[in-house]
Amino acid sequence: MLPGFNPDSGRLPPGEHVASWDEVVERFGWTERRRRMLDEAIELLAEAGCRQIRLNGSFVTAKDEPGDFDACWDTDDVDLEALDPVLLDLSDHRAAQKARFGGELFPNVIESQSGLSFADFFQNERDTSRKGIVVIRLSKGDAS
Repeated sequence: MLPGFNPDSGRLPPGEHVASWDEVVERFGWTERRRRMLDEAIELLAEAGCRQIRLNGSFVTAKDEPGDFDACWDTDDVDLEALDPVLLDLSDHRAAQKARFGGELFPNVIESQSGLSFADFFQNERDTSRKGIVVIRLSKGDAS
């Protein structure tokens, strides 16, 4: 079960909070826009064999209408040949991903400036405080 939001920040408490896709939709899909934001990307990743995505940003806060979402996906078991090329297109500040999905999806590799994996990088705020992220466990057919 996902924890409640911190009343002061509207964010999840620090750490990785595991949830199924259905739990994410139930908890964070309170508007039509929120429900649609991740559907296509999640489906494409699941179909290529991805089993875990970490979700970050204003999407996993109490904010009514997040501007976008940030996510990173585990590369283990992913058939890169079957993956939609836009999910590997990190050029131009991920413009193609933003246009298609409304957010950015990074493979869970090392973030260049911090030296941290994206899974760890996502848990840090700019002011050095820690925040929570959601770990979505996937199976084929999720987001469908």
